[in-house]
Amino acid sequence: MEKLKRYIIFLIGLFINSLGVSLITKADLGTSPISSIPYVLSLNFPFTLGQFTIIFSLLLIGIQLAILRRNFKFEHLLQIPISVLFGYFIDLTMALLFFVKPQTYAASLLYLLVGCIILGFGVYTEVLADVAMLPGESFVRAVSSTWKTEFGSTKVAFDVSLTVIAVLISFVTAHRLNGVREGTVIAALLVGFIARLFGRKLAFLTAVLFPSGSPGTDSISAGSQHPNRPVIVIGRQYGSGGHDIGKALAEKLGFDFYDSEIIQMAAGSTGYTPKFIQEREENMTNSFLYDLISQMYVYSDTKEAPRDEIFESESEVILRLADKGNCVILGRCADYVLRDHPNCLKVYLHASEDYRAKRIMTAENLSEADARQKIHKMDRRRSDNYHYYTHRIWGHSGNYDLTINTEMGTDAVQDIIRRTLGILFYAGSEL
Repeated sequence: MEKLKRYIIFLIGLFINSLGVSLITKADLGTSPISSIPYVLSLNFPFTLGQFTIIFSLLLIGIQLAILRRNFKFEHLLQIPISVLFGYFIDLTMALLFFVKPQTYAASLLYLLVGCIILGFGVYTEVLADVAMLPGESFVRAVSSTWKTEFGSTKVAFDVSLTVIAVLISFVTAHRLNGVREGTVIAALLVGFIARLFGRKLAFLTAVLFPSGSPGTDSISAGSQHPNRPVIVIGRQYGSGGHDIGKALAEKLGFDFYDSEIIQMAAGSTGYTPKFIQEREENMTNSFLYDLISQMYVYSDTKEAPRDEIFESESEVILRLADKGNCVILGRCADYVLRDHPNCLKVYLHASEDYRAKRIMTAENLSEADARQKIHKMDRRRSDNYHYYTHRIWGHSGNYDLTINTEMGTDAVQDIIRRTLGILFYAGSEL
């Protein structure tokens, strides 16, 4: 029953996809990169955009067969009926949109943007169904898996290549540029970005539509079996002394302390080096640019954007550590990852900028101006990273059990945390 539901959703997504392609094309500012070659050909030969789409898709399937050889699976042949259906859907939606005839550049731009949104939602719907891929994306996967290239870069190279070939075909057949314009570039930048946004905002739909295929809560349920093995998670402002306080607290309690150790554990499951992970974790420079750069991964069913993969891997590590309990975990959105864990004490440490600047000046041998600049940069990156992955406000008191000003002193902060831990998990006993 679930398989049938997935195929129905995929077919709906396929139709939405074709509607988006047609509206972008009708905007008369070019079309999406994957449709650029069929569109240019349709302008110069007596076949429709849908018919050329079918022909081009079959060509891509044939090239996949040549690339994959023995690795070309029988299920890949499913792309053939999908391609035929997609081509007919494009011709159908082109006919349905007969009234779209923009008379001004502003109208063309509006239709283009609406088309990108529709196409982005169609891509998201196909990814949500998770049963098949269109030949274009499957071709990129074949190249990436055969020659071990990075999926995102391969997708970019593929889109650029299609656009360049379409330009060459236009000059050869019509002796002028026709069918490839600024809309092609805009679609290339926006469609995957929009699909990725839909994926993030509508992530809950996977569990709603496919409950049997959604991950359960087994990974955190074990915590309820160990009421006397709590875990303390500490979020902290840069320069507030969170690392030193967390480590000293763990030593006094006889708990394990995890900070950079999580990087080592995540490296084993992602295949990335510890240095690669360290440079990217909790280091979101700009969420909009990150989504724009990482948009190509929305088409991949085997690989996520590196930063997303790192976050998920570290979250899995945190869940495993929390199940064992008796540990202190620093940062990495652990308060959110363990939001449903029954034995978790969530702490946020903060301090005034003056106090933090003095600590950083001493610890890192920086001038006051440089120390303050680094505080602003690191806090902004941690805040953006936290909000991106949790949709919460970093440092908001409602996300934690305790928020403590570290200017009170290391011993006082540790004492508050230990007393709270004793009250919550050890029937008020002294720790």
